[in-house]
Amino acid sequence: MEIWFKRVAAGALMAGLALMSGAGQAQQYPSKPVKMIVGFAAGGPTDVVARLLAQHMTASMGQSVLVENKTGANALIATEEVSHAAPDGYTLIFSSLSYNVNAILMPERVKYDPIKSFAPVTLVATLPQLVVTGYGSPFNSVKDIVAQAKAKPGTLSFGSAGNGGSAHLAGELFKNKAGMDLIHVPFRGNAPALAEVMAGRISFMFYPSIGVAEYMAAKRLRVLAVGWTQRNPDFPGVPTMEELGFPGFEATAPWLGLLAPAGTPDAVVQRLAAEVNKVLALPEAKERMRTLGGIVIGGSAAEFSAFLKQDYEHWSRVIKLAGVKGE
Repeated sequence: MEIWFKRVAAGALMAGLALMSGAGQAQQYPSKPVKMIVGFAAGGPTDVVARLLAQHMTASMGQSVLVENKTGANALIATEEVSHAAPDGYTLIFSSLSYNVNAILMPERVKYDPIKSFAPVTLVATLPQLVVTGYGSPFNSVKDIVAQAKAKPGTLSFGSAGNGGSAHLAGELFKNKAGMDLIHVPFRGNAPALAEVMAGRISFMFYPSIGVAEYMAAKRLRVLAVGWTQRNPDFPGVPTMEELGFPGFEATAPWLGLLAPAGTPDAVVQRLAAEVNKVLALPEAKERMRTLGGIVIGGSAAEFSAFLKQDYEHWSRVIKLAGVKGE
């Protein structure tokens, strides 16, 4: 009995020390700048939201939160790099749906496990997509795109941030639902793809709603449809894809979230989650996200972890439906 008691006491002591250690880590963290890696080009939707978070987190945490863009392979390069980073909370990935989609499309190439290789921090927002075309384009409606694509198969193109990204998946879904022959043109991020759409060299694309109103005001873009379950008040008169006879495009809306390498101390993960949620509760941050077209979510690390598992299953179904293949 005495031996058993000593063992229990020793176990309780170790657990207490672990909790004290975790609390100490949370109090000491961060003691140096934190890197937030974005796998897409500067100026794109993921980058814009990451920089909004980083700005406020820097002020709140007392250390610089630095956004670094490492583009390529639909964020695969950046994600794999962070998966091998030290699990100390100083190298993070601000990710989107490519996190799960890459693993589904290219299981033989992806060198991380979306369930085991990361410690989810928090889900930040979701970004409903819009069908956009250049302001000087001949398309005034989705119907115009469908008519032109069917009249001249293989002549229209749609842009994306890369194979397997939200814009690519939405474009493939649209192509299949409308029975069109379209050319997919991938770029190293949404921003360069959108630039080509505005220049008229790409026919159209599905683009997250962030920043689109500003391009419309500058007469550089025309919005033809909203890929969500309801109309967007920032784009009065613009119909949803469902209204146009193409339901299900809300499924292609990308999410944005923060993750750390697996093994990052729970106390650090919880501190990061608290800091992100603190930013998302700021009136000025809420208003900025609203003007950008994002829908703020937030929440706990556990909730984000559960979401990621559901998201993996969801995209597995969407990719199969759209017939998308890895490159």
